Amino acid sequence: MTEKIFNTVRYGRFLIFIAGFGGLLYGIDVGIIAAALLYLSKTVNLTVEQTSIIVAAVLGGGMCSSLVAGVLADWFGRKKMMIVSGLMFVVSVGLIVISQGFVPLLLGRLLQGASGGVIAVVVPLYLAECLSAKHRGKGTVVFQFMLTVGIVIAALTGWFYTTQAESAIVAAAGNPILIKAAQNHAWRGMFLSVIYPGLIFFFGTFFLSETPRWLFRRGRKQEALTALRRSSPEEEAVRQMQEMETLAGESQEKKASGTTGSLLQRKYVIPFVLACIVLACNQTTGINSILGFLVIILKQAGMSASHATQGDVAVKVINCLMTLVAIAFVDKRGRKFLLKIGTSGIIVALLAAAFLFYHFESKRIDVKQRLQTAVEGNAIHLPVNEAVFGPSVEGRPMALTVLFSYGAGDKVATILSTDENAVLNIAPDETTAHAPLVIKRAFYGPVPTETTGWLIMACLGLFIASFSVGPGVVVWITLSELMPTRIRSTGMGIALLLNQGVSTLIAAVFLPVVGSYGYYAMFTFWAVCTVFYFVTAAFFLPETKGKTLEEIEKYFEGSDRKMPVQQSF
Repeated sequence: MTEKIFNTVRYGRFLIFIAGFGGLLYGIDVGIIAAALLYLSKTVNLTVEQTSIIVAAVLGGGMCSSLVAGVLADWFGRKKMMIVSGLMFVVSVGLIVISQGFVPLLLGRLLQGASGGVIAVVVPLYLAECLSAKHRGKGTVVFQFMLTVGIVIAALTGWFYTTQAESAIVAAAGNPILIKAAQNHAWRGMFLSVIYPGLIFFFGTFFLSETPRWLFRRGRKQEALTALRRSSPEEEAVRQMQEMETLAGESQEKKASGTTGSLLQRKYVIPFVLACIVLACNQTTGINSILGFLVIILKQAGMSASHATQGDVAVKVINCLMTLVAIAFVDKRGRKFLLKIGTSGIIVALLAAAFLFYHFESKRIDVKQRLQTAVEGNAIHLPVNEAVFGPSVEGRPMALTVLFSYGAGDKVATILSTDENAVLNIAPDETTAHAPLVIKRAFYGPVPTETTGWLIMACLGLFIASFSVGPGVVVWITLSELMPTRIRSTGMGIALLLNQGVSTLIAAVFLPVVGSYGYYAMFTFWAVCTVFYFVTAAFFLPETKGKTLEEIEKYFEGSDRKMPVQQSF
């Protein structure tokens, strides 16, 4: 008996370990391109548009694969789709590393994104259907923690190869062949180095069992019980098997009487809508835009470039550390508690940052007319100094922010009076040579003090800590727990598609909004959206701590509205 318990515990840890590597790969997918861009376009002949497409290809591949991943996981099984996702990641890295042009690079990045999309759906789904109610929350949170670790690993990998490349470039003493070789080695090395966790995940998934819920739905009940016994104690495995039998029997009775079968029943619609709201609200906190533009935000807040870079690293480290805190509490205090605490902290952090930004952005003046008069030959070349725009405010360095366009598509240019070359240069490229320059908005105002920058850094530290403890970890648990078995895989795919769509939309409007109205407007918008998130968590989301998936499903069906929670100490 003791040996059996030991084997169960060991397998459970192995299961979480391999699933954690799935989160690691998802984080690497997101972060690895940032540093690679420093050298990619210098060694591969790419236009600006092609470079942008390569960056966005991961998101596009993820959106497409997340929509079909759930359906495929229903057809072929969760384990097989995890194997496929690992294989796609490994192949994508190989394809990217040997690429010599745009098309293979694009295909490699699309495949890398598709791998991430499948992982985001299938791994949380696998964990939810394998782990016991007592450990499901903590196990699923490991996925989010490893995701944050993946982002940090990608950043550190980029830093390591960038340092090596810059040293090699200096040593090349202007030799173009050696310089190009160093640049080429840098970005290819970044991608090649991350193939190792991909291989661990790919080979590790072969030693996992299929989920008992999927096996049970396929009528393979003995295999389902065997899978349950492998990851849970005997008594718990038998109890879960009995619950699946009971729920299946009730469904058969209702189907025979003609009272079931429609996917529009409350037990399907309500949890699906709640999961979609939670996934969408997770992005309306501004998390991806804040992480993506963090260095720019801190620099605009008054920090030096070096301090802003240090702040970027600090925020990512806080993200990892606070995720560990969430792991400790998610199965003790519950999902609802952490979500309320997290969204409350986010609201406070965003409103405080909005206030600080408004304090100095409200002192900006409109200089649109001044720029329009400076247009010559459909371009602008204008120094940013007191002689052109007037005296500074309170002796502070000044910033010029311009929202402009050549034909379709807005662009933002920001010049600081303290920049080494403080000159606004706006000119058309080959594709917009015949399109007129349109100055939509232009503001000139003081750059905040370094103290203001550190205050906003503190606000963002509170933001990321609150997000990590609450929405960052609870979202994956909520996504997998709320969905009933019949629609779990497909519903998770649709909800994740919505999540990524909202993220894309917010990222697309970020620069135009801050260029038109200032950073305070964006932070205020995120705070208002998070208030809605808090209301949803506090008043509409049920607590699922300590409940089996079958008990949660009965709750939404209406047969167990109280849904008592098992106490954990």
